Amino acid sequence: MASRPYRLFAPQLQTTSVVFASPHSGRDYPRDFLRASVLDGFQVRSSEDAFVDDLFMAALDFGAPLIAASVPRAFVDLNRSADELDPALVEGVRRATHNPRISSGLGVIPRVVSNGRAIYRGKIPMAEAQRRIDACWRPYHDALQAQLDRTQRRFGEAILIDCHSMPHEAVDCIARIGAKRPDVVIGDRFGASAEAAVVDRIEAAFAAAGLHVIRNAPFAGAYVTQHYGRPSRQQHAVQVEIDRAIYMDERRVQPNANFGAFQRLLRSVICDLSEIGRKKDLPLAAE
Repeated sequence: MASRPYRLFAPQLQTTSVVFASPHSGRDYPRDFLRASVLDGFQVRSSEDAFVDDLFMAALDFGAPLIAASVPRAFVDLNRSADELDPALVEGVRRATHNPRISSGLGVIPRVVSNGRAIYRGKIPMAEAQRRIDACWRPYHDALQAQLDRTQRRFGEAILIDCHSMPHEAVDCIARIGAKRPDVVIGDRFGASAEAAVVDRIEAAFAAAGLHVIRNAPFAGAYVTQHYGRPSRQQHAVQVEIDRAIYMDERRVQPNANFGAFQRLLRSVICDLSEIGRKKDLPLAAE
């Protein structure tokens, strides 16, 4: 297991209420986990949001913090509730009411990776599932909530941008109906997790960079946006999904020839996103 399940990157001075997070880009795979898996090294990484933390690291240059997972999604999914335990994987879990994420094998301890490929040969003990939640899931969310609380105290609001990547084929359904394939999908749980003005500006930042953006289909946001999105309390949460094929070779899990150019393009987007939470009348003093 990674010595720490997340990394918090803080600017020298936070000057915006925007906080960036990357809960699925972790790539510190525990050896015991890899030995227990039936998948090879590339297969087990297929559900990882590889390099998303690197793409959004420019946030620091614009006065915004970034919290990025170190622990991989296949080991514990930080974008699920701690009680989303899969009875088909974890011993002793009672069958609960229908939850499509759990039914598909994508609970807080995933049973499968992309394309429904099983991670394990059988079940794992409840004690192991709880160990991962206590050692990885809770510290990440404690740190994220603390960062949002600090941001809200300083700026009177907090805007969480939850950064993800999506497999290129994830939006095939949109292409099949004749619509233009999106580069970016923004999820605000159909208006429940952020004020419309905030979401409009996030969409405009990506669109200004020439990226085609749609909202909430096929990704409206999961646990993070549901849990942290409290617009009535001036805490907004918006999920951003970027097509992996733009910047990486999905099969080899490697940056492609366009990675550098896309990283530079995204830098301009991050600049615009950070401006959404800029309060120019605040004193320039560290907290």
